[in-house]
Amino acid sequence: MPGISFLRLRGWLACGLVCLLAACATPHRIAGGAAHAFERVGRFAVSATGYGGPQQAVQGGFAWNDDASMLRLDLSNPLGSILARVQVRPGESILTRADGTQERAADPDGLVEQVLGSAIPVAGLRDWLQGRIGSLPAEGLRKDEAGRIAGFVQNGWHVELSNYDSQGPRLLRLTRDNAGRHISVRLVVDGN
Repeated sequence: MPGISFLRLRGWLACGLVCLLAACATPHRIAGGAAHAFERVGRFAVSATGYGGPQQAVQGGFAWNDDASMLRLDLSNPLGSILARVQVRPGESILTRADGTQERAADPDGLVEQVLGSAIPVAGLRDWLQGRIGSLPAEGLRKDEAGRIAGFVQNGWHVELSNYDSQGPRLLRLTRDNAGRHISVRLVVDGN
């Protein structure tokens, strides 16, 4: 090809592959939800570092559907294949893996910690994804120049919310030090 060097062509192909993989990383919206459900799709990264130990990390995509009576959360691997679905109803949380096996717990936070070995505040995310604090006490509340919630500490989690659209923040950064471990969660909302 005249005018295009091999290195430039290889660079464009690599860029195209990265874009293709990034597009696959976000799962599709969850079908069958109520018309008034709050929905978000995006990507997540979770890391846990034990003091003096190696870092454990997992990343992938998520699809969130919450109609207040039931929360459904799909978690996918970086290539977009659904790994598990979490369903939360009052007093019951169920994780169903792609192979059909299930784990159960009374609350979503306990369920995710049981499965992943790291705490992730699913209950808090119901409010935080919508730019709200929720009912638990919060400390150090900060707001941005538009009056939206930018940060606070709640239930041991340091929460940073930014890049708002009409439904809530599109970037959530959560950190917590718990039982000798530093846990970091990052959610990037790609759509709703």
